[in-house]
Amino acid sequence: MDPLDFLGRRRSVPARLLGEPGPSDEQLRALLTAAVRVPDHGKLAPWRFLRIRGEARQALGELLAARLLEREPAAAPAQLDKERQRFSHAPVVLAVIASLVPGHKVPEQEQLLSGGALCFALLQAAQALGFGAQWLTGWAAYDPVVTGRLGLAEHERVLGFLHIGTASAEAPERPRPDPMERLTDWTP
Repeated sequence: MDPLDFLGRRRSVPARLLGEPGPSDEQLRALLTAAVRVPDHGKLAPWRFLRIRGEARQALGELLAARLLEREPAAAPAQLDKERQRFSHAPVVLAVIASLVPGHKVPEQEQLLSGGALCFALLQAAQALGFGAQWLTGWAAYDPVVTGRLGLAEHERVLGFLHIGTASAEAPERPRPDPMERLTDWTP
C-alpha cells in the first residue's frame, strides 16, 4: 500500500469495539520503538508508559467508580457501571505519561507536544500492525486521586490512555475537514 494512502486511512476504533488478541510483548516493543521516534527537542524523552492489562483493567475501573462516587455522591448506577467498564474492553491500555523536565531550556509546551506526537505515533504503529486503537483521556486523566493511585509524580500528567486490541467491527469514518480550506499563505 502507498504510504500516504495508509496514513490517509487512519482512524480510531472505539475502545468498546476492541478485544483480544492484543499486542504480544514483541509487538508492543515494536509499537513503542516506532513511537519514540517523535520530535524531542533537547533529547529529554519527557514521557513514559504505564501498561494496564489483565485484572489491572478491572481494578482501575473499580477505582474510577469509587472515585466518581466520592466526587458525585448522587452519581447514577449507570454512570458508575460505565466507569467500571471503561478499561475492560481493549486487552492492553497504555497510559502515556508526560514526565516533564521543569526549568529546562526546552519549554514545557514543547515537551508536551512531543508526548502528544508520541500518542499519535502509537495509534499509527498499532494500525500498521493490524490492531485497532483509540486515544482517550476523560476526567480520570486529570483527577489527582486517580493519577496518584497510578503512581504519577507531581511533575507528571496523563497525556492519554491508548486502548489497543483487535477490532470487532470496522472503525467508523467521520467527516474530515478539507485541509486546503484551512490553508492560508502568509504575505509580508
